[in-house]
Amino acid sequence: MDENHPDGFLRHPREPIGKRDPHERIGDYREIYAPSWQEDHLRRQGERCMDCGVPTCMGGCPIGNLIPEWNDLVVRGRWREALARLHATNNFPEFTGYTCPAPCEPACTLAYNADAVAIKSLERAIVDRGWERGWIRPEPPTRRTGKRVAVVGSGPAGLACAQQLNRAGHKVTVFERDEALGGLMTLGIPDFKFAKHQVERRLDQLRGEGIEFRTGVEIGPAMALAQLRERFDAVCLAIGAQQHRDVTVPGRELGGIHFGMPYLTAENHRQAGRDSLAIDARGKRVVVLGGGDTGADCVATAHRQGAAEVAQISVREPPPVTRPADNPWPWQPRTYEQTYALEEGGRALFALNVTAFVDDDGDGVVDALVVERVKWTLDSQGRRVDKTVLEENIRMATDLVLIAIGFQGAQARAFVDQGLTLADNGGLATDETMMTDLEGVFASGDARRGASLVVWAIGEGRDAARHIDTYLMGASRLPPSLQTLAPPTDD
Repeated sequence: MDENHPDGFLRHPREPIGKRDPHERIGDYREIYAPSWQEDHLRRQGERCMDCGVPTCMGGCPIGNLIPEWNDLVVRGRWREALARLHATNNFPEFTGYTCPAPCEPACTLAYNADAVAIKSLERAIVDRGWERGWIRPEPPTRRTGKRVAVVGSGPAGLACAQQLNRAGHKVTVFERDEALGGLMTLGIPDFKFAKHQVERRLDQLRGEGIEFRTGVEIGPAMALAQLRERFDAVCLAIGAQQHRDVTVPGRELGGIHFGMPYLTAENHRQAGRDSLAIDARGKRVVVLGGGDTGADCVATAHRQGAAEVAQISVREPPPVTRPADNPWPWQPRTYEQTYALEEGGRALFALNVTAFVDDDGDGVVDALVVERVKWTLDSQGRRVDKTVLEENIRMATDLVLIAIGFQGAQARAFVDQGLTLADNGGLATDETMMTDLEGVFASGDARRGASLVVWAIGEGRDAARHIDTYLMGASRLPPSLQTLAPPTDD
């Protein structure tokens, strides 16, 4: 292939790696994505990158991925070098290549008036090849510092922090309250969206680098934070933000109403062969409250469990199909895009506000919910401040309600009791070095900045490692990561 490709964006249309047919994939729990891709196809997609003088894609990526560099290396067939560029900023590019909504793509210069480069597909292809060719192996440090660090939580923030600290030469132990490692990558994201062998092989790599994992240990209730501080030179809390937002309306106490995340976790346990009392949607009329990623995953899981029908309700009005005037390029577009879950079936309903859950037959289980159709008044930040009710007392029959309207911070009561404070977002309060109120105790990921994207968690973990390394050694050679100031929200 010609290595000179300045007009590739004119010669090749955007063709990302596709997904399996919805009618086929709905019958199993295998990944929804096309299982293979052709090298020539991906090299043509790489040719579409214009190698901009100001690569706005990198600005759209929270961890500053070197996107034009690895695009060019793919075009030239230098896949192993492309993998090195990818790993330079991202410890786990398959985590993002398979699950990230890719804010880099709408920030691509081509997206100003054409179709963006298929950045996410190229990222996935690079790391796929890295695993296939055996290029991804443990990289243990050549020396040890004698310092010991405890990381609490094994999600992407905790794992990224642990790997960076270990490569700086510190001895790292990761504590996980669940029996399974990986945080929401393992327990929250469905298998068909991200196969769990992808987490396991990264864990094997980290073990090979010398990181120790301890499962079934909940810091706070089971082991006091003070004990960790005595045994380790520093502690990083990467406990996530799983404090659910709830719906406070009459009938909330009825059976058949569950939070979305425990529903997904139960199914993931079942798919992994672990004992679990999964919430089963088979034959039921399912209503999912919440229009974000967790809601979509609940819809798709209900499909696979054999739900009779599925409806997804969003309290927000339907997004426009084209960018509004106050949402210009290169910002993340606030436009409608059908989710993979709704490709598989179900109804998407907008601007509906739940006012009650109803038990018709007195058995203590929900039979219907009542909603009102509303139009919202928004403030300058896009937050809902008032509503006009357009239609009330709309009744929807249901047998199972799944609440997936977001999270309001970390499950951190035990840590607050031990001296930490919470920020306004419900996360653990930290200073500019990511240290909490307790000396040597740091916080990272969703636990600090609120529920957000996997890519933000990885960046947070990398930054926390850099601050901890500086705290322990006086300076750090670990690279900084995060490029922007505030995470996007999707609920």
